[in-house]
Amino acid sequence: MMSDWSLPDFERKICPPEELAQRLHELPRPLVFTNGCFDILHRGHVTYLAQARSAGAALVLALNTDASVRRLGKGDDRPVNSLENRAAVAAALASVDLVTWFDEDTPAELIEQIKPDILIKGGDWPVEKIVGAQETLARGGKVFSIPFLHQTSTTKTLEKIRAAEGGK
Repeated sequence: MMSDWSLPDFERKICPPEELAQRLHELPRPLVFTNGCFDILHRGHVTYLAQARSAGAALVLALNTDASVRRLGKGDDRPVNSLENRAAVAAALASVDLVTWFDEDTPAELIEQIKPDILIKGGDWPVEKIVGAQETLARGGKVFSIPFLHQTSTTKTLEKIRAAEGGK
């Protein structure tokens, strides 16, 4: 019966920050870390995450909380999708091994807690500006900025939707 169906396996990839310490040891190394809003998932996101995952044996994705997204100044209506929904969609991706989140303006504290072997951000972030880069390099880790292959963005998608709706 359909009523007997359990939650999909990917839900187990969602990890509250307070449970990270016990969950990180289960992941193979080298461990890759990246972060962002990932509000409305698009081709650019999934390509980037697959590329990031290919740099190591496991990928931890840290999402900005809803309040953190709002502080980024992306618009009063952002994020469109709640943290709970963004985390579930990201966790469903094969390239993502663990999804967590942070409420601060940057993931600096989380990066120091996780201590990834490889820190990755998208091409709009030069390596020297990536939060946690100095600390990761000092530990002997690697830091990469992956060039965008697809010029897509949630902001552009929303602009297209609003234009189609007559600017509502």
